[in-house]
Amino acid sequence: MNIIQRNNMRVVGDSQRTMLFSHGFGCDQSMWRYVAPTFEARYRTVLFDLVGSGRSDLASYDFAKYSSLYGYVDDVLEILDEVEASRVVFVGHSVSAMIGMLAAIKAPERFAANVMVGPSPSFISDGEYPGGFARADIEELLETLENNFLGWSRTMAPAIMGAPEQPQLSEELVNSFCRTDPDIARHFARVTFLADLRAAMSRVTTPTLIVQSNDDFLAPVSVGEYMHQHIPGSRLAIVKNVGHCPHLSAPSATVDAIESFLHEAGL
Repeated sequence: MNIIQRNNMRVVGDSQRTMLFSHGFGCDQSMWRYVAPTFEARYRTVLFDLVGSGRSDLASYDFAKYSSLYGYVDDVLEILDEVEASRVVFVGHSVSAMIGMLAAIKAPERFAANVMVGPSPSFISDGEYPGGFARADIEELLETLENNFLGWSRTMAPAIMGAPEQPQLSEELVNSFCRTDPDIARHFARVTFLADLRAAMSRVTTPTLIVQSNDDFLAPVSVGEYMHQHIPGSRLAIVKNVGHCPHLSAPSATVDAIESFLHEAGL
């Protein structure tokens, strides 16, 4: 299997240090265009599309393999093997932040640090856990997506992106959603929005930064605070931003948070 083609990989630079960027649901690697170039002078940067997204090989999408996030975890570790990288800095957005966390738990020797942008271990509130949504809300969201994917995309993308002063970003996310194969999107959405990875957080040993927007309806600040409390030694950076994609709508603040974390970690 050609990993480079499967994941539409793009490698920039030849530094001994590697930074790997992984996008969120309905997106592709272009979403890192305001952040990744900042690090190209010091790191070899690796961008890729999750299988089923962007310009990845859609024929490689295995509904059984990707019925849980662990299918993507295996892909991440294969990408690291492909580029012969050790102890990488993994930067993941939303669901990819959780994929990176699981990969670092599975193979901690491969990761120097994890940067989690807008992560959520579970979108469903449970007891004292403030996930942000009732289960019925998530089920309704998934039912709407399954019945009217294009309509769901046009409604949800602006809410997810936020950034009211940058409407072009919402339109970009709408178009990104609409380019996704509907069957794959429905499947990946169910895996993403019904995942519950709270129990895994205590097993994290990799230095971790949680970057949270101060106004994000998908992953509210309370979720970031919960993760910070349950991931040993983690750091929480709250950036001023409306929406779930601060790497697009507030890239300078996002880069500053990452740079500060890397400096403190000696990376």
